[in-house]
Amino acid sequence: MVRQVKITAMKIVERLHLYIQLTRLHRPIGILLLLWPTLWAVWIASHGHPSWLVLVIFTLGTVLMRSAGCAVNDYADRHIDKHVKRTQDRPLTSGKVTERETLWLAIVLALLAFALILPLNPLTWLLAFPAVFLAASYPFTKRFFAIPQAYLGIAFGFGIPMAFAATLGHVPPVAWVLLLANVFWAIAYDTEYAMVDRDDDIHLDIHSSALFFGKYDVIAVMVCYHLTLLLLAIAGLMANLGQLYFVGLITAYGIAWHHYSLIKERSRDKCFAAFLHNNWIGAAVFAGVVGDYLVH
Repeated sequence: MVRQVKITAMKIVERLHLYIQLTRLHRPIGILLLLWPTLWAVWIASHGHPSWLVLVIFTLGTVLMRSAGCAVNDYADRHIDKHVKRTQDRPLTSGKVTERETLWLAIVLALLAFALILPLNPLTWLLAFPAVFLAASYPFTKRFFAIPQAYLGIAFGFGIPMAFAATLGHVPPVAWVLLLANVFWAIAYDTEYAMVDRDDDIHLDIHSSALFFGKYDVIAVMVCYHLTLLLLAIAGLMANLGQLYFVGLITAYGIAWHHYSLIKERSRDKCFAAFLHNNWIGAAVFAGVVGDYLVH
């Protein structure tokens, strides 16, 4: 009996480990890139005094929805990932997890995320439906959309209007400016990521911004960083943010130029390093938002 319990426990632990890999919880960069814009919105919407309930709901919801999105992504790419060395050992591609398991895991995570927002207002519930649609449909856009990274920016940024809706009961214009800034930021950082997989994407006939921009990919990334920070500056003026916020933007601008030094030669390792380093751009902007509200 004891031996049977141990075997069962080991199987459960093994399954959980596979699910963690499937949802990329062991690689939190995706969560952070999704969380930073959401936190910008939570702080700005609440004028620097966010409700702890809203903060906890959106933080946990971000983790759940990103995890669900990763499961859907692996399901959508299950026939593609086996041809890419970097992805061929993923749980679904390698056969360690079934397609049915993957879909059910994504559904359960999405339902848990929806359950989290039930204490909030009806407008937030309503906005949850396009948010789920965007997260679920993004992985399939690589088949037909020239710049799927733009779609990713909307999907990754939809927590912004939801945060404003949850806090204010409506979505003001500044929320849409922040969302647009996030679209250009996503194009920038995910193009850096796509530059790593350029050869595989060409071979598999998958669309990406790195292929779309071609030899102008580095220039396009830097233009997108500039547009991101310009839109964030406009959002800051609309929200009456002060000097510390703009110090955060200047810091983010310096980080973006550091990325230029990493990607200009198109080295795979350096492009991937630049992608990961975008966490600090999001953190710099957030620090500016929080710091500015603390001194006022």
